[in-house]
Order: sequence, then structure tokens, then C-alpha cells
Amino acid sequence: MDRMDSVDHTLLTRSATVLARWIAGGEESSEEIVSAHIRRIRQVNPALNALVNERFEEALEEARAVDRAVAAAPAGAEFPPFYGVPFSLKECIPAAGQPHTSALVARSGMVAERDAPAVARMRAAGGILLGVSNLSEAGFWIESVNRVYGRTGNAYDPRRTCGGSSGGEGALVGSGCTPIGIGSDIGGSIRIPAFFNGVFGHKPSGGLGSIEGHQPMPNGFARRYLCIGPLARHAEDLWPLLEVLTAEGEGSPAGEERLRGDPAEVDLGALRLLHWTDTGMCSVSRELRETQDRWAAALVAGGMSADDTPRPATFARAFAIWTQCMREAAADVPLRVHLGAGEAINPWKELLLWTVGRSRHSLPPLVVAAGENLPLIVPRDRRPVMEEMAALRAELNGLLGRDGVLLFPSYADVAPRHRVPLLRPFQWLCAGLFNILELPVTQVPLGLGTRGLPLGVQVVAAHGNDELTIAVASELERLVGGWRPPFEG
Repeated sequence: MDRMDSVDHTLLTRSATVLARWIAGGEESSEEIVSAHIRRIRQVNPALNALVNERFEEALEEARAVDRAVAAAPAGAEFPPFYGVPFSLKECIPAAGQPHTSALVARSGMVAERDAPAVARMRAAGGILLGVSNLSEAGFWIESVNRVYGRTGNAYDPRRTCGGSSGGEGALVGSGCTPIGIGSDIGGSIRIPAFFNGVFGHKPSGGLGSIEGHQPMPNGFARRYLCIGPLARHAEDLWPLLEVLTAEGEGSPAGEERLRGDPAEVDLGALRLLHWTDTGMCSVSRELRETQDRWAAALVAGGMSADDTPRPATFARAFAIWTQCMREAAADVPLRVHLGAGEAINPWKELLLWTVGRSRHSLPPLVVAAGENLPLIVPRDRRPVMEEMAALRAELNGLLGRDGVLLFPSYADVAPRHRVPLLRPFQWLCAGLFNILELPVTQVPLGLGTRGLPLGVQVVAAHGNDELTIAVASELERLVGGWRPPFEG
């Protein structure tokens, strides 16, 4: 796809963990590593439109400060886990001095005054922020396009979608522009971009880590559906990043849950593997089903026990369950208020304006906002659906237990061309259902398919067992090879 010298190739293909080790050991300078990623962004971002605001000069100054500190440190000195390593950030998560519009025209010009806890923790861990990335409008669609920043392309083919809502992060990490990125996920918003762009993405267990500062902020219990989590080009970075994002310290928000376990201590041979390609939600492509079958068999051949328990029939009602859970949570602050940055818009008027190209909004969130109060969509009594969700959550947690993991499609097909998801609007449910179930999920790349586009699979575990999904992700990376840089194809 494009060419680079051997030094840049090395720096743009290593994990953040390796880069941090090189910096701490004086083998590579933070300045050169940051510079290599800046060069890569300048090379591909004009076509991708993934990074929407940069802070390159500040990042280079911070990198030089890291190098001076390392040079002055005594032998054997310890440094933070990502000392001097660059990262990028989804724009709806506030970072002091960076735009914080959530891709809403009504918030244009807004700049964050302070860091969200997730960002403060990344900085405390030594990370160097390169800038903020594009997303879907208010985070309400699986394509990253809006009236503020425009459309973002896929790392492997800019004519195709990068996914959403953390699409800019997926494209940046997948194209080699950043080794790690921080996104958010309430309906697949980390995992779908990670899948489309061929990298790893992790949705933590519900309640794990802080979502403070995120814009928009869900209401009530739906705050457990929203997670801030990592995207990475290598699986070995996921757990250290989770440790940073969930670190306990002074000023930590109340109610945060903590990590338990350790992927390095997981005995894969003691795990049960469930493997469902029939989602009950949508038709999954033959290529993705066959790929998942192949690597499920490889995991079993490697010592995991096959569990043939079939998927629950309730999965067929994923759209109704997810929708009603989200609408119940949005009762106090509906989407039309979020779209207007606190002042409700008239979605029907905006839909008419959209038809003549005059709306300030993109189509998907307008459709959702227009349907918020329709009685055919929103039943008067939502309790049966909420009870169904609770029952499914309990069933899956019981089925997976402390030793079970599930392989499940990340999406119905490889990354589609721009706008095509509008014609197939429910394929994201493969990822979205797990948010309301509050289960930890890791999206794992499984090589490139016949069209040269990334394949992948989700690894799911019971609530709190994040270490299991990441351990299996690491094993699949060992077996399959993990991320395939687009500049090597």
C-alpha cells in the first residue's frame, strides 16, 4: 500500500510494551518513536481523516523530556509502564486543551478544560498524547461520519468504513499511526472499529474503570453499559492498559470495579470453549464462519475443552432487548436533547432538512431520535424486556462461569463500503448485545480475507473475567499472527 524505511517500519510495528521497554533501556529514544508515528500520521491521515486535532509539537517536547529523564536516571531505575509511548484518544473523552465536541455541531468550538480520569491515568503512566480522533455523531452509529469533521476511511481501504463510534481510533491503530488508542463502547464502538481495521480491542466488564467526562453521558444504570477501553496492535498491551485505566488512586470515582486475575496465569488447558457462529441476529458471511470454525478447532486441539451448549434462543431478540434497555436508560435525557447539546432538537424537522442537505446532523442519530417516542417502537410497559435481559445475563454468566469463554462473530461481514451499513442496520448487534449483558469482550484479528480485508472474532467471558478473554486473544495471536500491517500488503 505504501512504503517506509526500515527504522520506521520497526517502530511502527512493535507493541507499546516493547517500545516502553526500549525507551526505558535507552535502546530507542521516545523522540524518535513519537516522530515516526507523527510521520506516519502525516503520510496517511489526508486519505483517512482519522486524527482530527493534533498536538505534535507538545508531544515532541514531552518525548524529549522523557529522554532527558531516562539519560539522567541511575542504572536500574523504574519508569511508568508506557513511559514515552505515544497514544491517541477518541474525541468524546476529554483531554485538556483538546476539542471535545463529540462530533456535534451544537458543541463546535468546545475545548476540554481538564483530563478525564482515563486520560489522567494514561498520562501518569507515561503516555504521550498525539491528538484526538474522529467518531460518529454523539457516538450513535457504526460509521464515523459527522458534520463537524467529515468521514473517516478504513486503514486497509479508505473507500470502506472504519467503523464507529471509535472509528478514528480503529483507523489510526490499524494503519500504524499509533501503537495504542483509547476509545469507548456502548454498543460495539471499540470492537467494531478494531475488527474492521484488523487490530485488538477490549470492552471491559460493566462497571470496570471510570467513564467520567465522557460526552454524551448515559443515564442511571446504562452507565454500566458504557466502557472506556483500549485498542492495540498487539494483545500484550491490553492488560497493562486495563491496569492503567482502572488504577486506583486519589480522586478515583466511587463505585469503580477493579481488575482481578492475570492473563499470564490463565491455564488455557483448563478452559471450556463455546463457539457460536449462528448469532440469531443476522446472517454471518461464510468466510467469517469458516475462519471462526478453523481457529476454534485449533484452540481445542491445543488443549481447551469444547463445550457444545447451543446459544440461547433469546439472542434472536437482541435488537428489542438492547433497544429497550437503552430507551429505559434514556428516559431522563433522550437522544434529541444530546444532539442539541442540552436543548432538544426537532428530529422530524431535521430529517426534512437532511433530505435537502441542510441539516446539522447525520442520518442515523436523527432516525433514532425520531423514533424515541413512537408507541410501536417503545412499548408502554418495558418491564418484560428488561426482565428478559436480566434473565439472559444470568444465564450467560452461569454458563460461562470461571472457566468458560465464548467465540462469537464481531460483525456479519468484513468492513463494508461507506454508507452500506445504513442498508443493513442491525449487523452491529453481534457486538452491542454484550454491553447490556455487561460481559467482558476482546475483539481479535484473524488475518486478512480474500478481499484483503481484516477478519476477526470476539472472545467473551463471564462478568469480571477480563483476564480470560485477553489470555485467549494472546493465544490466537500466537496461532494466527495477529495484526497484519496494511503497509506490508
